[in-house]
Amino acid sequence: MTATGTRTAPSRRPPSRGLVLGCGGTLGAAWTIGALHSLQRATGWDPREAEVLVGTSAGAEVAAMLGAGLGVAELLAAQLGQRDARPELLRHFASPPRPLPPRPAAFPGSPRLARHALGRTAPALAGLSGLLPQGRGDARRLATLADALTPPGQWVRHPATWLVATDFDTGRRTVFGHPDTRPAALRDALRASWAVPGWFPPVRVGGRRYADGGILSTASADLLIPSGLDEVYVIAPMSSRSPGPRRGLGRAEALLRRVMTRTLDAECAALRAAGTRVVRIEPAAADLEVLGGNFMDPRRRLTVLETSLRTTRALVREAVDTPDTTDATDATDATDTPDATADARSGA
Repeated sequence: MTATGTRTAPSRRPPSRGLVLGCGGTLGAAWTIGALHSLQRATGWDPREAEVLVGTSAGAEVAAMLGAGLGVAELLAAQLGQRDARPELLRHFASPPRPLPPRPAAFPGSPRLARHALGRTAPALAGLSGLLPQGRGDARRLATLADALTPPGQWVRHPATWLVATDFDTGRRTVFGHPDTRPAALRDALRASWAVPGWFPPVRVGGRRYADGGILSTASADLLIPSGLDEVYVIAPMSSRSPGPRRGLGRAEALLRRVMTRTLDAECAALRAAGTRVVRIEPAAADLEVLGGNFMDPRRRLTVLETSLRTTRALVREAVDTPDTTDATDATDATDTPDATADARSGA
């Protein structure tokens, strides 16, 4: 978690703000919603008021909900399974992907992408993603969510809702919803941004194949540099300063997390250099312990959410109040008060 920057907003207007939500699978989405709740409580700022919403993979799922006008309280109520929550959200969160992918195809998803990586025209992680067997997971739940958020074929009401995907043949970043990108239906853009290689098949949009935006960056925070915003909030469940579990799948997850953290470090530094204050919120040690090595395991979703509601209260307060211009490492395993989840359940 880091708060940095140099841009000073004029006193005659509120600061212009952007919101960036990173990838993280089923558990990352739950953690992000907990962090958003803490952010709104600490600042009084409604994330739906962001000038730009940027979402990658699971972050795209949450960004699409915010862009469609759903508030953080509504997302949290559905995650907690409250009876008065919106039925379409309850159904969505109650039908997560399986904790392990179905048996993939016998052929790699994108040999062409792997060749681009060998030629250094695509990152190494993208090349490895192209070599994974093509996934066969079912992403209809995302299409169903999109159709509940918007009329078929349309975009969310917030015009600057950007969902990040990767061209699965060239390795180029594609930002659906951006003015420079050909329009796409929300159901296609959301499935593309969430298409984890080896888990889900790539999604065809406009004749091209797209996969998870996290192949290139956990959050793509640098997309907001040209926007010239005063502040950017970055919530990145796959980035962390704290060491996570190093057993079993945790070893592979820790390696992936290190790569993604370095990429996000560079993006946040570029934002700061452009004069934007960056408030970066990422998991503490207590979060990593419950997140574990499989970020798609729905059995831990509620535990992850409740842990996030505790830890991020302190993390967000520290991030928002820190005036430093250098990255800060989480000094404590912030757990805050034990009544954080109770407050959230009661709508406090």
